[in-house]
Amino acid sequence: GGSIRIHQPEVQQKVFDLIGFTTEQKQQFSHILEAFSYGVPPHGGIAPGLDRLLMAILGEPSVREVIAFPASSGGKISIMNAPSPASEEQLKELGIKIR
Repeated sequence: GGSIRIHQPEVQQKVFDLIGFTTEQKQQFSHILEAFSYGVPPHGGIAPGLDRLLMAILGEPSVREVIAFPASSGGKISIMNAPSPASEEQLKELGIKIR
């Protein structure tokens, strides 16, 4: 969306507390909090992205048609868990025989 992102270290610290981050988890973001302490301008905005632009240019009804690796309804993408063994059905479909 176009909302303004958190840019104040004390607000980000409160968010970490609210969602229950441990001290160790907060430490993983210490570089962000340090950067915020130097003064970060409010930032936000909205951008349609390349995939949406391609969708419009090509007249595709779904963004899935222009995304290189669209996610399934289960949230997985085709390159997850790769490489993985091919099933017999996949090998047969591709005309591959393993000896």
